[in-house]
Amino acid sequence: MAKKSSTGAEFEHHIVGVRMRVTGSGNLQLSLQDLDNVQTQDLVPLPMQTATRFEPTRLANFQSQRTRLIGKVTELNEHFTITRIIIFAKPVAVEYPG
Repeated sequence: MAKKSSTGAEFEHHIVGVRMRVTGSGNLQLSLQDLDNVQTQDLVPLPMQTATRFEPTRLANFQSQRTRLIGKVTELNEHFTITRIIIFAKPVAVEYPG
């Protein structure tokens, strides 16, 4: 997710929301983490159901140079299919000082 500048440095991003098209049963637990597990933000769980015309958005307030989105289920018979992920983010620093 980290975009490169012309000098090869990476941007710092501020993530404000995640929107997903997901079907299944149970609740999808979502969290954002940086790649070294220093920062973590748990998002509101996403209840899964049959397909509808709405894609729920989960608000976030996460800033990192590199970020990963983690989705998991915790019960034995839960299942899910993700067909679309949109992450709302904007660069807040052009180059991260090294």
